[in-house]
Amino acid sequence: MGSNQSTETKQIRSPREKVILIGNPNVGKSVIFNYLTGKYAIVSNYPGTTVEVSSGTLSAHGKRFQVMDTPGVNSLIPMSEDERVTRDILLQPSKSHLVQVIDTKNIRRGLLISLQLLEMGLPFTVLLNMWDEAKSRGIEINIQELSKMLGVPILKTVATRRKGLEKIKENLKARPSSSIPIHYPEAIEEGILRITPLLPEATLSKRSLALMLLSGDESLTQWLNDHLPEDVISQIEKIRQETQVYFSDSIGYLINQARLKKVDECLSKVMRGRGEAPRSISSFLGKLSLHPFWGFPILLIVLWITYEVVGVFGAQTSVKFLEETLFGKWLLPPLITLIQHILPIPLLQEFLIGPYGIITMALTYALAIVLPIVGCFFLIFGLMEDSGYLPRLAVMTNHIFKKMGLNGKAVLPMVLGLGCDTMATMTTRILETEKDRTIVTLLLALGIPCSAQLGVILGMFASLPLFYLLLWIFIIAGLLVVVGYLASRVIPGEESDFILEIPPLRVPLISNVVVKTLARIEWYLKEAVPLFILGTFILFILHKTKILTFLEWAATPLIVHLLGLPAKVTEAFLIGFLRRDYGAAGLFMLSKVGQLNPHQILVSLVTITLFVPCIAQFFMMAKERGLKKAFLISAVIVPLAFGVGGVVNLVLTFFGA
Repeated sequence: MGSNQSTETKQIRSPREKVILIGNPNVGKSVIFNYLTGKYAIVSNYPGTTVEVSSGTLSAHGKRFQVMDTPGVNSLIPMSEDERVTRDILLQPSKSHLVQVIDTKNIRRGLLISLQLLEMGLPFTVLLNMWDEAKSRGIEINIQELSKMLGVPILKTVATRRKGLEKIKENLKARPSSSIPIHYPEAIEEGILRITPLLPEATLSKRSLALMLLSGDESLTQWLNDHLPEDVISQIEKIRQETQVYFSDSIGYLINQARLKKVDECLSKVMRGRGEAPRSISSFLGKLSLHPFWGFPILLIVLWITYEVVGVFGAQTSVKFLEETLFGKWLLPPLITLIQHILPIPLLQEFLIGPYGIITMALTYALAIVLPIVGCFFLIFGLMEDSGYLPRLAVMTNHIFKKMGLNGKAVLPMVLGLGCDTMATMTTRILETEKDRTIVTLLLALGIPCSAQLGVILGMFASLPLFYLLLWIFIIAGLLVVVGYLASRVIPGEESDFILEIPPLRVPLISNVVVKTLARIEWYLKEAVPLFILGTFILFILHKTKILTFLEWAATPLIVHLLGLPAKVTEAFLIGFLRRDYGAAGLFMLSKVGQLNPHQILVSLVTITLFVPCIAQFFMMAKERGLKKAFLISAVIVPLAFGVGGVVNLVLTFFGA
């Protein structure tokens, strides 16, 4: 079904028919995208994951289709950047087959999108997904009647079990668009009639464009400038203002209310059942996990399981076998002997198998130490995603984030940052205001360890009393709250509201979690391992040119005197800019050979957690927030990291830790 990257790129660039997946957040679009294309995309049980559009290819009816997985939307009158991206895709002239995915148990909000697509004059197919969950709640939908009412084909699907998905290809055929009458207040209808003649021909119907403009959709400004003269644009704005005079509420609100009334009218004819969650163990645990009191013991249990899997099994059992047995006894000795025989040049030998050798250091770090730890973390993270626990974690921590001037939606990039800070920085686009995006970008860069770094950190703490891990959590979390609070007071802008959908707690489908974990491990091998090799090469050059010795001497006041750490720790901080986890892995090795005591382990991990973001995250910050903000954020973080590390060292020394 899928194709290799070069072929796929060529096909995507060539003009051909498209299959566009559209729908609310958290309805299973990404699972369906994976099924159609055979290509992996991150699947999560919380809104906002698919911030960028994923593309793949599909073969059907003897043709190749480009499949596009658009960001989740709650309206096609954009209120955020992800909604604007989806609307703009619909505006592009192309031969497309729209497939709208609806969560059947939340069909009301899905049909709100359906009505907008009908008003746009676009033909589409509806997938009523999660049909099994709706059925378990006693929801019954007369599909034939609803299909006749909307004038579009409707399929029942359960995407996670691949039920009904085979029928999607059968419906990829040209069909005429349909319509459904929606009557708006008389003044709005008059405004539509006045604006419609002024609009150019477009992919979307003129009526739908007129409704967007009457709603005050500023994201259409560029499109208007490209297609209409300035005097006509001014005339349209004048009509909008004259129409708004008739109402105390905004026109956008009135349009939405009229659509919801039509949705309710349709549902009254085709739907039976109230959709109450069934009384089951999963629904009971789902409610308990959100309870103001009992939610915290559940959170502690989840964190304990994570610690046992990642910190104990991953960082101790797995690393011990891979490093000491697989690499130490089976792989490295014969490789070292072979290289010594076939490469008599001492410099090349040292480059490959020396103290800073590509094989003995880079590959050993990347594959024997970091890989088993991050693999275990990816597995746990995938289980939390697919079970629906991550949004509950966001709700449980929401009151803390509110103290930082952030809405609950800001928790999502923060939680995603535990997987990858670079991607999490990109997903700050789901936040409504630039203030929120800037604060979250700062906090991600400051103190949210990515999965690879967090895995190594948990591995180091696994050999220490629990007190040290709790103290590290307290210091990092406390600093994030303080910095977030101060940033919310310094950075100008308004706070936004908290709107978050909580999916039902589900039993994860193991096959999905395994595929997701393997795909993330593949990403790690492709993206991180080359940087490990690059980092080792840089250390090798610095070592051979004696620059490393100079840097260790120059950093002595900071590393040795302020932080109380061995000078060799300088290497970990230098290389930590390339990969945060590589820096943490360097500390891990120093602790394993006894060069760091528990006091120093805590100080070093606090400092490197707060240290500058990796180079990939820095570039993403520059792309998303601008180069100036990226440098300002880094300028704040570096002295703060060493300052906090120094204070921790002084306090521990004072109390004789």
